[in-house]
Amino acid sequence: MSKTTNRALYSSSFKEFIDSDSNAIFGELSKQQHGNQNTETRDSWEDEIEIMKEAIRPWQDEKAEIILEYSIPRLQKRIDVVLLLRGIVFCIEFKVNKSDVLNIDLDQVLNYALDLKNFHEESHNLTIVPILVPTETNKTSNVFLTSVYNDKIYNPIISNRYNLQQTIREVLERENAKEGITVENWLISNYSPTPTIVEAARALYENHSVKDITRCDAANMDETISYIREVIRATKEKREKTICFLTGVPGAGKTLVGLDIAVNQAYESEEKSTERDYAVYLSGNGPLVAVLREALARNHKQKIVKEGNTKQLSEAKREIKQFIQNIHSYRDNMLAKLKLPVINGKLEIDPEKAIKKDEQGYAEIEHIAIFDEAQRAWTHKRIANYLKRGGTYGNKMKVADFPMSESAFLIWSMDQREDWGVIICLVGGGQEINTGEAGISEWIYAINEHFSHWNIHISNQLTAKEYAEGRVNELLAQHNKTTFSEKLHLAVSNRSFRAEELSKLIHSILSFEPNASDIYQRVRGNGYPVVITRDIEKARKWLREQTRGSEQTGMLITKTAARLTPLAVAALGSDEMDTVHWFLEDKYDVRSSNYLEEAATEIQVQGLELDYACVIWDADMRYTPDGWSFWKFNRNSSKWIPEKNEENQKYMVNAYRVLLTRARQGIVVCIPEGNINKNADGSPEDSTRLPEYYNNTYNYLKSLGIEEL
Repeated sequence: MSKTTNRALYSSSFKEFIDSDSNAIFGELSKQQHGNQNTETRDSWEDEIEIMKEAIRPWQDEKAEIILEYSIPRLQKRIDVVLLLRGIVFCIEFKVNKSDVLNIDLDQVLNYALDLKNFHEESHNLTIVPILVPTETNKTSNVFLTSVYNDKIYNPIISNRYNLQQTIREVLERENAKEGITVENWLISNYSPTPTIVEAARALYENHSVKDITRCDAANMDETISYIREVIRATKEKREKTICFLTGVPGAGKTLVGLDIAVNQAYESEEKSTERDYAVYLSGNGPLVAVLREALARNHKQKIVKEGNTKQLSEAKREIKQFIQNIHSYRDNMLAKLKLPVINGKLEIDPEKAIKKDEQGYAEIEHIAIFDEAQRAWTHKRIANYLKRGGTYGNKMKVADFPMSESAFLIWSMDQREDWGVIICLVGGGQEINTGEAGISEWIYAINEHFSHWNIHISNQLTAKEYAEGRVNELLAQHNKTTFSEKLHLAVSNRSFRAEELSKLIHSILSFEPNASDIYQRVRGNGYPVVITRDIEKARKWLREQTRGSEQTGMLITKTAARLTPLAVAALGSDEMDTVHWFLEDKYDVRSSNYLEEAATEIQVQGLELDYACVIWDADMRYTPDGWSFWKFNRNSSKWIPEKNEENQKYMVNAYRVLLTRARQGIVVCIPEGNINKNADGSPEDSTRLPEYYNNTYNYLKSLGIEEL
C-alpha cells in the first residue's frame, strides 16, 4: 500500500508501484500536492511514472522502495524520484522532453545528493547516485565513478528514457550490491540542515516558519522565538514598552530569528480583521538587506511564474520591502518629523510635518521593530556629525546639535507610540567593525538615561568582554525593570555543520589563548579544514577543489587591506548591487564570488555566508610577541602608518573575526610572502610589501599546528 508523508507526495514498494494503475498514482500525486498543477507538471508526472515502471521492473520482487517528489526538509528542494535499492540511494531528476544536458541541471541533481549526504542521517553512510534524465538526450554516461572525495557520492550520471534501467543495473554491478540489503527508516530520518541565511530566508518566506529550516539539535532557537513571542504578547496586553536583546555567537541564527518574527507577524496580522500588529526587520547592513531582498524577490517571482501566474520582479521587491528595510530609511522617516532647530537638546515632533494617529501617535506604523546587528548603531558623536553636515555628501536633511546616539533615537522613535511597542535588538559579540559603532552598551545607556519606563529582557550569560567590554551587569544594575533569560542567547554556531567550535577557534587565535592549538585539532577532527598558505594560486586551487554543485566560494579581505593588487586580487565594488551579484549569481557568471577575482570585505559579508572562503591577511594587522600591531596605508606617501586609535584597533580585530567565521565548510588563510626582490642599489623593490610585514603572522598561525597547503 502506498504511503504518504509530509516528506513526499508518494512512496511505495517497487512491486506495488508497478502493479498500480498509473492514473491512480497520478491522482495520489495531485491530491498530495494540494492545488492545481500546470500542464507541464501533469505531463511530466505522467511520463515519469511510465518511465519508472519500466526502469525498476527487474527488481520488483525485492524489498525496495520508490519515492516520488521527495521534499528535502527545510531547504525547499524537491527530488523527482528517489530509489532505495540494495542499500543504495538513487537520486533521479527528470527533464521531460529535453535533449540538452545543461551544467545547471547536473549541478541540481548533485546538490540533492550533497544535501542528503551532509544533512540526512540515514544517508550518511550510504552510496548516493545522482542521475539526470533529459528524456530525449543521446549524451548518456558510459563511465560511472564515485567522486574523489571518498564520500560515496557518484559523479552525476546522464541517462535517458530508454536506458535508465541499464544505468541502474550497471551501478548495482559496479557496487556489487547484493539482494537483501535494505534501507530502513529513510523517509523518517533525522535531518539536521544548516542552510545559508539566503536559503533559510527563502524557505522562511515561503513557509512562514523557522522550525523546519533550522538544525534539529540547534541550541535553543525555537525556545528563543517562543520566548520573544510571549514578550510581545505580554507587552501588548499590558500596553507597555519593551526592549529585548538577543545575542549569540557568529552564525548562531540571530538574523533568522529576527526574520521569523517579522515574517510571521506580518502574516498573522493579515489574518486578523480588526487590527494589524506590524513588524519590520531593520538592518544598517546595506549589503545584507540588498542581498536578502533580491534573493526573496527572485525566488517569489519564480514560484509565481511556475504556478502559471505572472509577476514582475519589481512587484515582488515591493512586497519584500514591507518587512525588510534599511535602518537608515526608518531613521530618516522619523527625522523628517522633527521640529527644527533642536532647542535645549530636546527632540520634538513638528505637527506640521507629521499626522498624529490615535494609537500610533507620531511613530511609524510598526509595533515591533527588529534591529539586526544592533551593536553597529552609531555613537552620539558619529550621528551628530553626520546630521550636522547633512549626510555623507551633504545632500540630506541637516540637523544641527542632534542630542542623541542612534540607538537612543530609535528607542525614542518607538516611544512615540501611545499604545505599546517592542524593540528586538540582535547583537553579535565583538562584531563592531566601523568607526562610530557603539556596541550594546549604548542601548543600555539610553534606557538608563532616557527610557527608564521601558522593560528590558536580556540574557543572563553576557559577561564576556565582547559585550559592552564585559560591563553588561554593571550597566543593568541601574535599571529595575530587567528580566534575565538564558533563552536570549544563542550559544551554538549553526553556520558550520562540520565545526561547532569554529567561533571558539577564531576567538582563541585572535585573543592568543593557550588552548588555540587544542581547539584547532578538535575542529580539524570534526572534518572542518582550516589551512594556510603563502601562495594565492594554491589558495584558489584549493577552493576550486573543495566545491561541488552549487556550493559557493569566495575571496575575503578587510577594508583596510591595501597591497593585494600584486596578487591579482581586486576589491569588490562598493555599490550594493555588486554584493548582490557576488552572492547570488551562479558560478558561470563572472560577477559571482566563485570566479575568485574580486574579494569582498567585512562590510559586505557580515551576516552572510559562503561554503568555502579564502581570507587574505594583509599587513594591516601583524603578529608581534606583544600582541597585534595595527597599520593603515597612506597612498599619498606609499607607506604603512601605525594605527594608534584603540577604537579603530578593536574594529580591525573584529574585521578579521567576521571574515574568519564566514565559511560553513572550510577556510584557507593566505598570508602573502611579500616582495623579497631588491633594486640595483640594494633597496627593496616594493617597500610596502616587505616580507617582515607578513612572516610573523604566518609563523604564529603555523605554530598553532595549522596545516599548510
